[in-house]
Amino acid sequence: MSKSYGFVEITGVVAALDALDIMCKTAGVELASWERKLGGRLVTIIIQGDVAAVTEAVEAAAARGIRKPASSAVIARPHEEIVRIVELSASRWKKGQQEAKTVTD
Repeated sequence: MSKSYGFVEITGVVAALDALDIMCKTAGVELASWERKLGGRLVTIIIQGDVAAVTEAVEAAAARGIRKPASSAVIARPHEEIVRIVELSASRWKKGQQEAKTVTD
């Protein structure tokens, strides 16, 4: 299986979570990372999996989500620079989770 990334950019955190739920339930994909911009008004969900599953998941979110994506893309066999950018995004997200957990403990 070669890694592929799917990107769905959508307005609103609720719509992004709905799109992610649809994608994860539709095909064998998992959340790689996510980014919020403009105070959460614009959210990019990044999923990963094999190219067929990622394509099916992105198409399902676009067709059945509560809001249509502003944009979406599937990158099969991403270049190492794309992988590096996604991993950097994921490391910031995971660091934020750890910091939040430390505050609540």
